[in-house]
Order: sequence, then C-alpha cells, then structure tokens
Amino acid sequence: MDQALRLRVAFASIFVGILVLALKIGAYLLTASVALYSDALETSVNIVSSIAALAAVWLASKPADKNHPYGHDKAEYFAAVLVGVMIVLAAISIFRAAWIGFTAGDHPNYSPLGIGLNLASAIINGAWARFLMSFGRRSSSPALIADGKHLMTDVVTSVGVLLGVGLVLLTGWQLLDPALAVIVGVLVLWSGWELVKESIGGLMDEAASAEVLGTIREQISQHGEGALEAHDLRTRIAGRSTFIDFHLVVPGDMSVDTAHDICDRIEAAIKEGVPGARITIHVEPEHKAKHSGIVVV
Repeated sequence: MDQALRLRVAFASIFVGILVLALKIGAYLLTASVALYSDALETSVNIVSSIAALAAVWLASKPADKNHPYGHDKAEYFAAVLVGVMIVLAAISIFRAAWIGFTAGDHPNYSPLGIGLNLASAIINGAWARFLMSFGRRSSSPALIADGKHLMTDVVTSVGVLLGVGLVLLTGWQLLDPALAVIVGVLVLWSGWELVKESIGGLMDEAASAEVLGTIREQISQHGEGALEAHDLRTRIAGRSTFIDFHLVVPGDMSVDTAHDICDRIEAAIKEGVPGARITIHVEPEHKAKHSGIVVV
C-alpha cells in the first residue's frame, strides 16, 4: 500500500483529534461536569499520540540504509508503546479530576447543547477509530492500529460519560458524575496496558501468527518441487515486514542454477501469500536433511 497514503491518514488523525477536543472542551465549559472534563483530558492525549503515530509512520517509511540494513519498521512499535503510556497518564489525570469532583462538591449544569457536543464528538471519534484500525490492518501499520485503539477508548469514555449524565439527571445523585469518571479511568488504564503489552511483543521479535506460518509452510511444500525438505523455519514481525528464514535441502548433485530457481519460485509464492515478506533461504545438500519440518511434495 502507498506509504504516502499512510502518512496522509496519520496526518488527518491530528486534525480529527483537534476537532473532537474542541467539541469536548465546549461541552465541559457549558456543563462544568467532572466526567466531561475527564473525557476532554483523555482526548487531549489523542492529539499527542496521533503526532507520535505520524512521526513513526514517516520514520518507518525510510528505506534500509547502512546502519539499519533491515529497515526502520520497528519505529512504529515505539510509537505504539508511547501511545499506551500516554493512555495510562490520561487515566491518572481522570482519577485526579474524579477526586476533585468527590471533594469539591460542585453541581454540574447539564445543558442540552453541552451534552449534544459530547455526543457529536463520540460519533466522529467512533467513525474515525474504526477507519484507522481497518486501514492500519490492511497496511500492516502498528502505529495506526494503536492510534485507532486509543481513539476507541475515547469513544468508550464518551459513551460512559453520556450514560452517567443520564443517570444523574434521572436520579439527582451528583456523586455519580465523579464516580463514573473513576470507572472510565479504570477501563482506559486497562486498554493502555493491553496496548503496551502487544507493542512489546513486536519489539521482542514475536513470531508470525499460526495462520501465517501455515501459509508459509504450504507455499514451501507446494512450490519447492525439486527440493527434498525444509527445516528450521523461523519468523519475526517488524511493522509491515515479516522476516522469514529457513533451510532448504536439495539433492547433492543439483546445480547452483537449479537450486536458485527453486528458491526464487518459493520466494515468489510466499510473497504473494504473505505481503511484506522478507525471505532468506539457506540451501543445504542432501546429507544435511533432518527428515523433519516441511516435506516438499
């Protein structure tokens, strides 16, 4: 997928974040609700995380160089970790605002216009978050996926706040306003932890999924005609790239040209089934066979 398009999408996230933040600040100013204030705090982090995602996508798009022969794809994982950390900071800010709400005893003024602004921001955020996650998966961009997940936590926050506002209006229990902020803060904190955990997996050279491994094995088996077997298959994920290496056993009397043709055929098949695959094949003679691994049919 065109890297320029990824950059434009990441850049657009910043403008969406600014629009949503403006709506939520307006909602808070009209209502003086602690819950709405907490919602706006969480949204302010979205803008910073979108900037981080844009920087990561730009850096990951740089080609491999002498100092980074495998490319810069992992830069996106650093951005995803940063987004996760910022979600945690947002949760802490929400807890602080909730505490102030419990102790100050202020009574919010729930104006219909303020509630409407918050609802509009939730709709915009939800639509953009779904688009970001879908686009991020199609383009294999961890930073855009992380940004989308972060926005979705903001949607959860906004929906929870609106439900809480409804309960306050129905019951008259003003303490529900900061109590709701605490509940939302816990949910946001949990989502931040999940995001950091997933990103760390990428930084630690996590292997490809079982589905991708199955595709690789199938392509080697079906397109390795002339070889005997493949073993010691290893994979690791780095952003949009899937690094694959394995040993391919061929008959001892096979020419280099023929072995090279087999490798080319296997590589082409794997790249068709696994976008972004970067493949290294180590050719071995027959006596190196382990009689295990992938049998070539």
